[in-house]
Parts: sequence; C-alpha cells; structure tokens
Amino acid sequence: MIIKKFQGKTEAEAVESAKKELGSNVVIMNVRNMKRKGMFSFLKPQLIEVTVALEEEPEQSSISKKEESGQQPLIDAIVHKAAMEAAASIDSNMAKEAAAENSRQDSSAIEEKLDTLHTLLEQQLQKPEEIKGEGLEEEEESEVERFMKLLYNTMLTNEVSEQNANQIIDEIEKINKPNMPFDYALANTYQKMILKFGKPVEIAPAEKGPKVVFFVGPTGVGKTTTIAKIASKFSVEGGRKVALLTADTYRIAAAEQLRTYANILEVPFRVIYSTEEIEQALRDFKNYDFIMVDTAGHSHQNEAQKESMASFVHSVDGMAEKEVFLVLSATTKYRDLISIADTYSAMTDYKLIFTKLDETTTLGNLLNLKLHTGASLSYVTYGQNVPDDIEVFNPQKIVKQLLGGRGN
Repeated sequence: MIIKKFQGKTEAEAVESAKKELGSNVVIMNVRNMKRKGMFSFLKPQLIEVTVALEEEPEQSSISKKEESGQQPLIDAIVHKAAMEAAASIDSNMAKEAAAENSRQDSSAIEEKLDTLHTLLEQQLQKPEEIKGEGLEEEEESEVERFMKLLYNTMLTNEVSEQNANQIIDEIEKINKPNMPFDYALANTYQKMILKFGKPVEIAPAEKGPKVVFFVGPTGVGKTTTIAKIASKFSVEGGRKVALLTADTYRIAAAEQLRTYANILEVPFRVIYSTEEIEQALRDFKNYDFIMVDTAGHSHQNEAQKESMASFVHSVDGMAEKEVFLVLSATTKYRDLISIADTYSAMTDYKLIFTKLDETTTLGNLLNLKLHTGASLSYVTYGQNVPDDIEVFNPQKIVKQLLGGRGN
C-alpha cells in the first residue's frame, strides 16, 4: 500500500496532483490546512495538504522487508490502511466523512485517540511468557494470537457481548495470514467493525409533502430533548419548516417542555389525543417539511400502551412519508435494550438514536443492538444542551473507542 501526502493551494489542486502521480484509484485519507513557514508567511495563503492511499498487490517480499525494518506503526495501520479499506468497501460518502473528521484533527490528535490501546499492546506483547506448569509442553503463542486475546478482552471490557466479540474474532482469524504482524490484524478488525455498523442514516425531507417523524422509546431516555435538538438543526440551521406535536398526554411536564422549545424556535406546537388529530395536523401542516411527533414513554410490557402506540405510528400510512426513530439510552442494560427493541420491532421498522453517551464509558451496546436489530444508527447525543450535544453517528469514532482508544 502506498501512502503519500500532496500539497496545493486548494484541496482540488492537491488531489489532482495525487491522481496524476498515483492514478485515479487513490483514496483520500486526510485533509488539513498547512501553515507556511518563514518571516512573512502570514502574507502568503495557506496550503492544503491531502494524504492519499493506494492499495498495491501484496507481495511476500514486501512483508519480509517490513519485518526487517520493523512493523508498520499501529496508528498508521488503523488510521490509514484500515480506514481506507473500510471507506472503499462501504461507500465513497463514508470516505468523505472520514476525511472530514480527520481534517479537524492533526496527526498528534489522531495518535492520542488510540494511545491507550497502543500502550496496552506494547505492555502485553513485551511481557515474558508466564511460567508453564511442570511436565506440560505448550506451543508458544504467536504475537497475533496474544494480540487477538487482548483485543477480545478489550471488546468485552467495553461490553460488546461475548457472542458478538467471538464472531468478530472468528471472522478476523479466517482472513489473517500466517505470521502476519498484529497491526494487520488490528486493521482488519477495525475495518470489519465499521462494516458491521454500516453507514449512518440521517433524517431527509420527503419527496413530496411533509415527512412525519415519530420518536418512540421508553420513559427517561431523553426523547423530548432529542427532538428539540433535531428540530433546531433543521429549523434554525437548515431553514426548514418544522411543526412539533406531542402525543405524550401522560406527563404534563413533557408537553410543556416541548411547548417551550417550540416557542423558542418559533415553530407550531400541538398536543394530540387521537389518530384523527394527527391526520388533521397533516392537513394543516401540508406545506411544512417536517412534522415531528413526540410519543409517550411507556413500559414495553404494557400491552394496552403498545397497541395505542402502534395505532399512532401507523395513523399516517398511505397519507405521508414517515420515519420512526427508537430513542434509547446508552446506559441501559443490554438485556433490557434487547427486550425494548424487540417490542418496538413488533410494531414497526425503525432507526436507532442513542442518548447519554456522556454518562457511560462503555459503548458496546451500540454494536450489540445494531447487530441484534439490523436497524440503522442515525444520531447520538451526549448532553442536555439544545441545540448542541448531538451529532450524526460516527462509526469510526465509536469503533476506535471499542478497540481501546480514547474518544474526542
């Protein structure tokens, strides 16, 4: 694999230089501004530096040369090789997103993200072997085998389920080659986990008329605040016409909270008590881009409430485009998440929003629920500030944390 940097006055100019030298198959890995040096550098325009990668056909000799000169640095394997392969496999848009993320960070910040894992690896791989029992002869573990055990334990520590961790390790062991350095195993694991998360799905306008967006989920996960954040992004920053409805007639405080947000955003607000009122709202707001509906949180074991929820969610079928988002807290126990997700799966298809990422240090449940439901992840929140503390789900960032790296 070739990794090389090119500079230009603009990103397009730098990319064009890369394509001229390496061909059109290069993948953009990083884009950042370069400050010129010298006494009068402030008078000169900034340069744009683009890091690109080009995959070469693997050769045995190249591996030998790598072993002679020392293994490829761990961070390079993750940030360059794995991200390049994952981006190419998923979608060119994901490559752009990865580049956009990296463009906001310099190389030292990227290394900081994974220094925890790097230190762990160095400590584990440099440890002398434990004294074996008397009379027992065991085969010496290879570097990759020791690394895979460490990687497995790291995933379990981050509360990736044993089933999912075993599946990932098994898949990586099948594609790893004998005597392959552990940084290649790490790169393959990084790529595999990004592919399992898939591309995040954002809320998009309907092709015609308003899109009705239902937010469902248990009590206390932050649905109302999440709706306010998303509505603010679309209304204030995106210039879209948004109307807010609430079907949560059980909690007066929730309705008043959403009313307050609606007043601040200067968007329509309405409390609805029946499916007929949703249909009426659809007629009243037919010229709007989005009608966002907050629903009542309830026990996923209450049959009457489940039936009521299902009738609300399906009330606009055939009348307007709709999307349903299941809002869950990242702090909820795995078994409860599975039970909640299965309950709503029986009602409708949905996409996932995870809240309260700032209240936990283990994010394995994001991967667990994605693999259990097959639903796309859309947004994550990490605080109470409106309209801040929300972002589109970033698989690269979460995978780095699940592999032992630090978050931003």
